[in-house]
Amino acid sequence: MLAGRRILIILSGSIAAYKALELTRALRRDGAAVSAILTAAGARFVTREALAGITGERVHDDLWAAEAEIGHIRLARLPDLVVVAPASADLLAKMAHGLADDLASTVLLATRAPILVAPAMNPAMWDHPATRANIGMLRGRGVRVVGPGEGAMAEPESGPGRLAEPPEILDAIRALLTEGQPLGGRHAIVTSGPTHEPIDPVRYIANRSSGKQGHAIAAALAAMGARVTLVSGPVALPDPPGVTVAHVETAREMLAACEAALPADIAVLAAAVADWRVAREAGQKLKKQPGAAPPSLEMALNPDILATLAAHPRARPALVVGFAAETEHVVEHAVAKRARKGCDWIVANDVSGAPGESVMGGDANRVQLITEDGVEDWPRMPKDAVARHLALRIAKRFAP
Repeated sequence: MLAGRRILIILSGSIAAYKALELTRALRRDGAAVSAILTAAGARFVTREALAGITGERVHDDLWAAEAEIGHIRLARLPDLVVVAPASADLLAKMAHGLADDLASTVLLATRAPILVAPAMNPAMWDHPATRANIGMLRGRGVRVVGPGEGAMAEPESGPGRLAEPPEILDAIRALLTEGQPLGGRHAIVTSGPTHEPIDPVRYIANRSSGKQGHAIAAALAAMGARVTLVSGPVALPDPPGVTVAHVETAREMLAACEAALPADIAVLAAAVADWRVAREAGQKLKKQPGAAPPSLEMALNPDILATLAAHPRARPALVVGFAAETEHVVEHAVAKRARKGCDWIVANDVSGAPGESVMGGDANRVQLITEDGVEDWPRMPKDAVARHLALRIAKRFAP
């Protein structure tokens, strides 16, 4: 979701500063590039080396050293968002009154990027009229505030002032950076790739799906601001940046991962899920015996992921999109599948053709979109373009 975004995190003095390391790691996992400013007070609680190791960048902690290397104005203009976590009462007061006597306060005064602060302090300091007035002034200037939480403090006291937990701060960052994006605030589940259904510890039933189309759809939805959970079968593709990925092998594992990701607004089920599995998986490798007939395999139906999510009793996504991989009568079969499965849309494609020529494993696709309004015939185009086209149609569906 945050792929391509640059975030500057400023750590001020608080015993909760260690949580900023966890937040930074989460931002990197979400695809963001993170740079850091460590105040003198913040350096009492975490080290430059720890921050540098997680961000992968040099940590800035001195105004004049930064001036010689990059310049505080350039440092202030680089990020898409400045996050102050933890934000001490001292730094909040400096921000409110326009003081600029160190690198952090100078950058905060010079930046044109949106600012998110996560206060952390003793309850008495948080409740003090000066702090409340400073927070009010900052909010009035457009600074966003997340937290603080309430609970036990480092001192034998309890009350408001705890630094918000990293997942809460991450959610606030995502929401702020996706404001105005077509799918901002939406959660999408995307399935991709094949499933592998084991016969024995060596062999399995599979298909030729590469996962290229499903992975491209996940990336396209994330680029439009959606929070994306990608449930991927075994593929030889890197995880798309900014996407939460659950790696699975079997159809049953894929269904479980999809249900664990609910609730969601959107489900795009692009995976080529095996219809059948072996009823009884062999615990040892099946051996070929001289003169003996090949073993017979009793098959069992796999769960129907599309039909299950389309009829989910508690958390059906508002838009459920299935895929139909057909080799003949493509549109006719896809229309029937949409009615039978109870989904909203079906993306149909012709997967006939020899290996290397088929859509499966290839880089291009030609699809028909089956909706309640009829059939849309899209031209052949790269799978990334198909994904963007589908993401735009989904965004249009959710437009106010």
